[in-house]
Amino acid sequence: MKLIKNVTIIVGNGQIIENGQIAFDDKIRYAGTDYKGIADTIYDLSGYTVTPGLIDSHCHVGLFGDSLGFEGADANEDSDPVTPQLRAIDGINPQDRAFRDALSAGVTTVVTGPGSANPIGGQFAAIKTYGTVVDEMIIKSPCAMKMALGENPKTVYNEKSQTPMTRMGTLALIRETLIKARNYRDEWDEYYKDTDENDKPEFDMKLEAMIPVINKEIPVKFHAHRADDICSAIRIAKEFDLDYSIEHCSDGDIVADYLVKNNTAINLGPTLTDRSKPELKNLTFDTYKHLSDLGLEIAIITDHPEITIENLKLCLALAVSKGMDKNKALRAITLNAAKNCRIDDRVGSIETGKDADLAVFTKAPTEFEARCKMTFVNGELVYEGI
Repeated sequence: MKLIKNVTIIVGNGQIIENGQIAFDDKIRYAGTDYKGIADTIYDLSGYTVTPGLIDSHCHVGLFGDSLGFEGADANEDSDPVTPQLRAIDGINPQDRAFRDALSAGVTTVVTGPGSANPIGGQFAAIKTYGTVVDEMIIKSPCAMKMALGENPKTVYNEKSQTPMTRMGTLALIRETLIKARNYRDEWDEYYKDTDENDKPEFDMKLEAMIPVINKEIPVKFHAHRADDICSAIRIAKEFDLDYSIEHCSDGDIVADYLVKNNTAINLGPTLTDRSKPELKNLTFDTYKHLSDLGLEIAIITDHPEITIENLKLCLALAVSKGMDKNKALRAITLNAAKNCRIDDRVGSIETGKDADLAVFTKAPTEFEARCKMTFVNGELVYEGI
């Protein structure tokens, strides 16, 4: 057993424990102020702050290689606009520098997956940022299905003179695939009712990958910046009764009441970027305060490599500098991020039974000058700064 003591504990759920103690092996065994058990290793970290390992709920870590061009670009299979069968874990390179950078910043979980070239891009995975073999880093795979609306798929396929070249085309392909997937599932259900009498349906890898989406076993991550695209994503989700979140949500202020009405989970960002295309014209850190004040479940994202993963904490501090409540901001890179990706049973807060993923900071990470001192993943000390 290991013990961290004499620290301020930011639990992740809004609770703060002063002069706290955390006992852990690979799991959190105790978090409080009066640990009575035995510890083999003790870290006396008076003056430091401990948070859950930080979580980026939408990025492409390991799929866009650091310091590489085409050789490391494995996030967009833009040869076909509908590719739900693609799995992030088949493209992630655990040896990419981004994983080391993540650990140096206290980021212990990334939800990483396909980019936004395709209307249906493939399956995201939630993985730890420490490890050599991706299969041993997985928290949940697949953890979501990526769908993209707006300018990105239009731009990619307009250059190919291929559907979808319009927003109507993008939504039509998504809707068609969802209808086919629903019918495909029903055909298999009917077959299994009487395998002797019923014809066995023909296997379809794309539609097979969509069954967890149709069954609400995993959410859809809808890439949507512009207000009308955000509303289109919600329309599709309601039409097919999908579990979902909105990724990026740059125009969220414009449709804030509609987001509240539909209790929409939002993975917000990247905001520390230039307004490189028309649908980003309203990009501002003010949105973090506005949407979180309305009670929406906001997570802060980097969309790495748009903002590199080690700057997740910087995005947090900038959101706070624009008025976002500090506790809400901290939840946006811990428990809210985990909840939005349906992995909060494992990570996101310092609570008994959860994975011992911990980040030790010189002060609360809402402060610009806070530095990551130590990072633990599954109870193992994997980074120690000066």
